[in-house]
Amino acid sequence: MKNNTREDIVRLVREEDVEFIRLQFTDLLGSFKNIAMTASQLERILNHKCSFDTSPIESLVKEGDADLFLYPDYDTFEIFPWRPQQGKVARLICDICYQDGTPFEADPRYILKKAVAQAEEMGYEFEVGPECEFFLFHSDENGLPTTLTHEQAGYFDMSPLDLGENARRDMVMTLEDMGFEIEASHHESAPAQHEIDFRYDRALKTADNIMTFKMVVKTIAKRHGLHATFMPKPKYGVDGSGMHINMTLLKNGNNIFADKDGAHGLSKEAQFFIGGIMQHIKAMTAVTNPIVNSYKRLVSGYEAPVYIAWNASNRSPLIRIARSKDEGKRIELRSPDSAANPYLALALCLCAGLDGIRKQIVPPGSMDCNLFELTKKDREKHHIEEIPGTLIEAVYETEKDPFIREVLGEYAFEKYIDLKKREWNAYRAQVSNWELEQYLNRY
Repeated sequence: MKNNTREDIVRLVREEDVEFIRLQFTDLLGSFKNIAMTASQLERILNHKCSFDTSPIESLVKEGDADLFLYPDYDTFEIFPWRPQQGKVARLICDICYQDGTPFEADPRYILKKAVAQAEEMGYEFEVGPECEFFLFHSDENGLPTTLTHEQAGYFDMSPLDLGENARRDMVMTLEDMGFEIEASHHESAPAQHEIDFRYDRALKTADNIMTFKMVVKTIAKRHGLHATFMPKPKYGVDGSGMHINMTLLKNGNNIFADKDGAHGLSKEAQFFIGGIMQHIKAMTAVTNPIVNSYKRLVSGYEAPVYIAWNASNRSPLIRIARSKDEGKRIELRSPDSAANPYLALALCLCAGLDGIRKQIVPPGSMDCNLFELTKKDREKHHIEEIPGTLIEAVYETEKDPFIREVLGEYAFEKYIDLKKREWNAYRAQVSNWELEQYLNRY
């Protein structure tokens, strides 16, 4: 793990001939932003003198506080390997603060830091491993994205069926150059769909890595004449792209989720953690699945979870218990997608699990069957509920659960809800091609 000092940054900029430094930050909706500064401004950067106007960034603007300041995290310093090797370009991921250094309450990174601090007060460390899926489509003659692809490859297929193999290889090599430990990469189930998995890490590092990962994937795809999208469901009739979140809690460096004498080999803490997530998942869904399109993926028949249940036997429920030979039990939440702001999503996952531990929330029994094969009567018998089916349903569930307001904070909560309601209303007013095909001639 890096532990850069101010002096390390100054030395690296000088020795590596860095000319530009991008100060990166994430807004409330999960968009990666940046301000590019020349190396001549390094002293200003390190002295927290770099401000920016929030008024054009709707999710960050706060009346009376138009200017906020960027406080770089030294450990996030990286040189972009795809940029020129003379006059190199580097980056620093930043926290968003007021002029006096007080954290801006709607900074997603700060919200996750608060959640991590709660865990530490209880003696826990939170480790997370994401599974990030994406599509590689052709760009048109103007360089604009399409949903077209020539390939027909499926799960684990290889070249020549997998036409994105070379691009994916370059993505992996670039990520490794930037310090990622890549565990696996492969073609996913839908044509043009891919997955690259990187190693578990502490929650904040993982959230930073997810944002960096998406940037790298998009950049390298463009160099191959392709467009990479993390849109959850870009095409009808095929599986969508998820971002499964694998979680463990550590105490004194040891994974505490395993207990050979517990039900399904789970410790009491693991069961309570599951119970907390299941209790709050409906309200969390507006954050873990944050856009209108997210809910086109969360339908039966396409491997995405719909039912609020857990098991250790298959991938049909919302939560699956996975075992790693070297790292013990993991709790896998299968509903999130990569449109989610990773800082907010991980903060909610952690706090929901901790809430379960504090209150000793016992989850329902494990459903060791294929949930997609159960009848409605079967589901009612076992009291199995569904996650929200649309963005607005998810938003209403969020508003009903004071836990979400507590985790996000008052300002971030109100701002997020307002933005999501406006997104839904804009979508609701649109007339789709499907409607025209179905109704224009009929009525």
